[in-house]
Amino acid sequence: MDQLYGYSLYGLSLLTFGGIYAMLALGLNIQLGFTGLFNAGIAGFFVVGAYVSAILSTAPSERHIGGFDWPIPFSLVAAMVVSALIGWAVARICMRLRADYLAIATLGIAEILRLIFKNETDLTNGARGVSYIPKPYESLAQPWNHVMMTVVVLAIVAVLYFMLERARKSPWGRVMAAIRENEDSARAAGKNVDRLRVQAFVVGSAMMGLGGGMMAHHLKFIDPNAADPTTATFLVFVMLIVGGSGNNKGAIVGALLMWTIWSATEIFTSMLPGDLAIRSAYIRVFLIGLMLQIMLQKFPQGLFPEKRLETGSSG
Repeated sequence: MDQLYGYSLYGLSLLTFGGIYAMLALGLNIQLGFTGLFNAGIAGFFVVGAYVSAILSTAPSERHIGGFDWPIPFSLVAAMVVSALIGWAVARICMRLRADYLAIATLGIAEILRLIFKNETDLTNGARGVSYIPKPYESLAQPWNHVMMTVVVLAIVAVLYFMLERARKSPWGRVMAAIRENEDSARAAGKNVDRLRVQAFVVGSAMMGLGGGMMAHHLKFIDPNAADPTTATFLVFVMLIVGGSGNNKGAIVGALLMWTIWSATEIFTSMLPGDLAIRSAYIRVFLIGLMLQIMLQKFPQGLFPEKRLETGSSG
């Protein structure tokens, strides 16, 4: 019975973390899948959302700025707003860059943000991070506190999915796809390509900030290591590619699937002997990369390829 209980809690943990990563994958899908924007700075917007929500919702502390005791929903909204504002500033500066240049610029900005959070000790407690972050329904008895946290995360993912599907099928979504496929043709059709690209970048950044805020509340702790590109950028790209870029359902399934596999690789690498166990982090990345190659060979467009909309049904 105790073993079954432990498996149940592990399953809830997989769903919760997978749901949070689904928020990040959906945000990236707006930018990359819908509009073709290569944002390699997911970790930056993620950690901004995490710190903003953590600082606004925590009790007074001498270790970092904060003590505002905001309700968690308001803190999460603030995390989205701040991430969106930073996304707007980044987009205004970098949006004319293309492909690899945009990726390099956003990756650099994410690293700058990580270093700010790491070194501004008076504001963020530096490398020691922010702790005692409130968690939704943590006052409930076990396992109901874990169950409710999972329900909240999955409910948010469901709402985001519904909204993004409506957006994808709307004229806005069709224009975004047109910009991704042929930017010059979209401009020739009279579309304000730069403004629409900024919109996509801002919305995606806000969702990444939401994912960061949810992660901070779930873990009850956040530090600059949360901006590690391996888990906060590379893994999200893998999730979207495996699930299917341009498909919202694929982004969610890819996030849940790859997080489960990522967790399984941790169990596998913990069993390795001696020096191999020390290098477990590198082995995990290798295994995920190998699995990505296999998946792309079998499913080059992901498990759920993008569904092309019929042009004749546009409004």
